[in-house]
Amino acid sequence: MYDLIIIGSGPAGLSAAVYAIRAGLHILVMESNAMSGGQVLNTYEVDNYLGMPGSDGFTMGMAFRAHADKLGVEFKNARVMSLEDKGSYKVIHTRKESLEAKAVILATGAHHAQLGVPGETEFAGRGVSYCATCDGAFFRGRTVAVVGGGDVALEDAIYLARSCEKVYLIHRRDELRGARILQEELSGLSNVEILYSHTVQQIKGKDGVEALELLDVKSGESRELPVDGVFIAVGIHPNTELVKDLTACDDGGYVPAGEDCATDIPGLFAAGDVRRKPLRQIVTAVSDGANAAVSAENYCRK
Repeated sequence: MYDLIIIGSGPAGLSAAVYAIRAGLHILVMESNAMSGGQVLNTYEVDNYLGMPGSDGFTMGMAFRAHADKLGVEFKNARVMSLEDKGSYKVIHTRKESLEAKAVILATGAHHAQLGVPGETEFAGRGVSYCATCDGAFFRGRTVAVVGGGDVALEDAIYLARSCEKVYLIHRRDELRGARILQEELSGLSNVEILYSHTVQQIKGKDGVEALELLDVKSGESRELPVDGVFIAVGIHPNTELVKDLTACDDGGYVPAGEDCATDIPGLFAAGDVRRKPLRQIVTAVSDGANAAVSAENYCRK
């Protein structure tokens, strides 16, 4: 039996692994993807992680994994199919085997909802972004678009308007869904233009994003909108399917857990983008991993 099994090897999971193995715990990290690193691997450039300005996401993800490897962390490449709570221990089931641990850290991350239009995947990290606070600084003084109509889209547009020359907010309905106070703040910004009843049909460019093909859903007319980047804010989905029958997730699917990352299930901890919190960044995921590992150590030492 392991002291701790960490499910997921993005920044949160790898941070937890470093802290846990340094604490002398017998641990295992499980990863279903071919490589560790999580969403950071698909980030073209990271400029807001302390001490590593201008790093590309792939290099950063590999550095995180190398740190864990240097300390002798054990990894297993397998998809966890289900998780059982047996009280004093947990059972992790894969297609081929079952593993037991006193504690489990869920660090499975989240995935952004996509538009599913041509050019979106091609230009990911090259003008297509899903995080304004992560990538907004790269578009200072330029023209960008935000797609969405909820709170996150409005917040992104407001944030980008502080540094971008022009911000288009593209929403498929004829009214926004975001909070009224955000709508009022947005309406007072001279460099923001809201395009109601429009959808993005295609993202165009050569080496990066250059324009969006838009459809006016009321008139049926298409037009091309020149932009340097597009921020897609149509939702984010935490990867919490493994624990949906164990703990009560909130309406967004996130696991309620405090700064100690402890859930309402003894021995189960949540770290990174699966945890309910106001800011989801690489640095907060790494912080969660450290907190979760310390909490798991304290639990295992009881």
